[in-house]
Amino acid sequence: MDPQDTRLADDERPVQQVRAEAAALVPAPALPVAVAHELPPKRRMWPLVVLLVLLAGAAGGGGYVWWQRLHPPLPLGISVSNGRIEADEIDIATKYAGRVAELRADIGDLVEAGQIVARMDSKELQQSLSKATAQAEQAQHVIDQARASLAQLRAQKTLAEQEMDRTRSLLQNGWTTRELADQRQQALDAAIAGVAGAQARISEAERGLEAARHDVALYTVQIADNSLIAPKAGRIQYRLANVGEVLGAGGKVFTMLDIGYVYIDVFLPTEEVGKIKVGSDARIVLDAYPDRPIPAKVAFVASQAQFTPKTVETRSERDKLMFRIRVRVDPDRLAAHADAVRSGLPGVAYLRWNPDVAWPARLQAAP
Repeated sequence: MDPQDTRLADDERPVQQVRAEAAALVPAPALPVAVAHELPPKRRMWPLVVLLVLLAGAAGGGGYVWWQRLHPPLPLGISVSNGRIEADEIDIATKYAGRVAELRADIGDLVEAGQIVARMDSKELQQSLSKATAQAEQAQHVIDQARASLAQLRAQKTLAEQEMDRTRSLLQNGWTTRELADQRQQALDAAIAGVAGAQARISEAERGLEAARHDVALYTVQIADNSLIAPKAGRIQYRLANVGEVLGAGGKVFTMLDIGYVYIDVFLPTEEVGKIKVGSDARIVLDAYPDRPIPAKVAFVASQAQFTPKTVETRSERDKLMFRIRVRVDPDRLAAHADAVRSGLPGVAYLRWNPDVAWPARLQAAP
């Protein structure tokens, strides 16, 4: 066909068709397409895995060597177990009901044995003491009066005895009448009875004085008991009452820790506890002071086995019967380091059941 005829044919087509064909010939703009990263073949991953395994093994081996240097294995003859350091708690409480008048200590204070830490209101007891003291003084006056009366009656009795002796002599010689002799005898009997009565009154007054003195002593003791004292040297752990509070008998004011009795309870299996005796040397190493072993002694070994506490991780270990052992810190060392005594700190107890085995260098107690 002639090209001219073709152009003519194109001109005869509809305009819309021509435009559509022209648009189809223009390439469309490329849309952004997320390119996926191609994963390397599996055969390229194994060298990296082997390298990581080797690095992890080297790190673990280095850590194990470092741990072994810091914690070398214990020699045969020393057992080890973990626990928490504890101190006996002592409640400082009221003996009688009353109002808190004064507090002389607070939480964290170190107190000495016999130190007054609080006072209760004792005004009523003071009044009762004053009354009992007055009664005792009154009883003493009664006794003094009765003794003076007794001296007078004894003098009258002596006079009556002398008159009776003279009357008997006169009566034997017929120089007096029988009637006068009877009168002298009655006077002597009255004097004797008066002396006996005076002696009885003195005894009664003495018993009254004794009772009054007992009352004085009782109120004095009660007033003293209203001064709350620390029974032992220790540290105040809790303050449970404030000034002005009314407490019943036995109401707690303070709770203190006895710094003279510090211990750690640990658990060991049968094969180890059978070799440990009361009085065996021990060391306590607290987590807070890993480089300061504390000298201690085994103070108690349970006579009956019991299950281990639930803090033990593995079930097989929990199923074993264990014995409780109490390791007590040397009291002399506690007295020298009273400021450093703490309760509840976790730690490890080392118990030496073979005295021929020397303590490792890391467990040598500092002087």
